[in-house]
Amino acid sequence: MSTPRFLVTTPLPDPATGLLAAAGSVTVWEHEHTPEELVAACESGTYSVVLSQLTDRLGAEELADARIDGISNYAVGFDNIDVVAATARGIMVGNTPGVLTAPTADITMLLILATARRCVEADGFLRRGEFSGWSPNLLLGHDVTGAKLGLIGSGRIAAATARRAAGFDMTIQHCSARGRHDEVQPGVGVDPVLGRRVSFDELIETSDFVSVHVPMSASTHHLIDREVLARMKPSAIVVNTARGPVVDENALVEALRDGVIAGAGLDVYENEPALAPGLVDQANTVLLPHLGSATVAVRAKMAELCALNALAMARRELPPHPVNPEAWVA
Repeated sequence: MSTPRFLVTTPLPDPATGLLAAAGSVTVWEHEHTPEELVAACESGTYSVVLSQLTDRLGAEELADARIDGISNYAVGFDNIDVVAATARGIMVGNTPGVLTAPTADITMLLILATARRCVEADGFLRRGEFSGWSPNLLLGHDVTGAKLGLIGSGRIAAATARRAAGFDMTIQHCSARGRHDEVQPGVGVDPVLGRRVSFDELIETSDFVSVHVPMSASTHHLIDREVLARMKPSAIVVNTARGPVVDENALVEALRDGVIAGAGLDVYENEPALAPGLVDQANTVLLPHLGSATVAVRAKMAELCALNALAMARRELPPHPVNPEAWVA
């Protein structure tokens, strides 16, 4: 068997490079590469596996003439990859699930608290030297304790967020990840973690906080749009730590500017890294630069999982976390 060659499109934390180097040859791109460079690398026949980022577009066009065995994506998401096209080319795709659950739920809770209690506004107010002493009406926010949290989605991150919210005595309700496209009638029971199952309509109309926990798909694109925002409480706060395009960012800016809702806490954006015009001008927001998994330990674990996927692919074995195991079915 020939020595496997790995292409790492962006330097990864330890122990990724060491694991790969022990098994084969590793090329790590230190520069900001172009889409054309990545396509050329995939078509060159030089590399066995590409270790990619969410920012690396590997669609049907980019993969049309690819000569690689696998793509190991350094993320739980993989909407940067056309999985159908990859499967058709016999290219295995892997991701790094599980390890991101707790830190993403932590960031979700942080955004709920920071937006409700106007922490960014308060920090800037103090740093600008405007604080002249306690005042009964200074930077009044919204209660978190006892408030109603609506979770769109019922997966691992939604459940982890619910467990954290329970510590603040929040009333928790949830709806299907399909949102308004869900044809399943709400159940009559109560999930011990996720709370009462309600319809999408009831959730958006009655929640004090609407937190999005859905994958990116055609059915979830702009799930939170102008019409949905208009039906929320004027005191509602929207939180998105899932995928940027789930929220219509331009509509969100309008809703924030016009007082349709009270605030928004975001860690992901529709056209990342670009932001919708006017978003940064809205004081009633907390905006983070996609930090959901940004802890030293989590990023290292992601790097390890990404490398283990790549090593298995190079051996033509099913990786620990395959997205399309059928890619190598004869």
